Amino acid sequence: MMQMLEQKHMALLAEAERRERAPTDNIRACFELLALTGAIDRDCAVRLARHRLSEGKFVLLFLLHDKPEGLSPHELAERAGVTRATITGLLDGLERDGFIVRRGGLSDRRKIAVALTEVGQTAAGELFREHTEWVASLFQGFTAADRQTLTGLLQRIWRNLETGKQQAGQERAGKQQIGQDEDARA
Repeated sequence: MMQMLEQKHMALLAEAERRERAPTDNIRACFELLALTGAIDRDCAVRLARHRLSEGKFVLLFLLHDKPEGLSPHELAERAGVTRATITGLLDGLERDGFIVRRGGLSDRRKIAVALTEVGQTAAGELFREHTEWVASLFQGFTAADRQTLTGLLQRIWRNLETGKQQAGQERAGKQQIGQDEDARA
């Protein structure tokens, strides 16, 4: 069986076990989940790098795939969930590698439209097939019930995370109020 935990996680887990202050089963499960997501991210990056792409550039290819008229950099930034500064760098790289072209808008020449080149269209089509097959392979052997169970468990973790954020926010608000009360008394 492959090593499930990264070295840094093993060190933290060993320290938690030494102190016996926390439920180490939960800590181990969290670290295993983190290690798995890291491994998936790294594998994805290697697969995309073969095509001179990052995950951000990959997303832009798909946003543009069915848009022959193109989209503005502002629209791409919003749809991809990145800043305008980030979108500029991503577009520069895609343009340099021949995946996209920037051109003046048809109705307003001051506006820029970003569209895929023929190379970009071909790459987007091939990558969509390749990427979906790879993602599907990660769940090979899972039944529908297995996937449903996994989804339910992940949703429970999300809820616990949200509950923790709310509690932390309430604690911060309480500390700020105490500080304001002390300032008022001073």
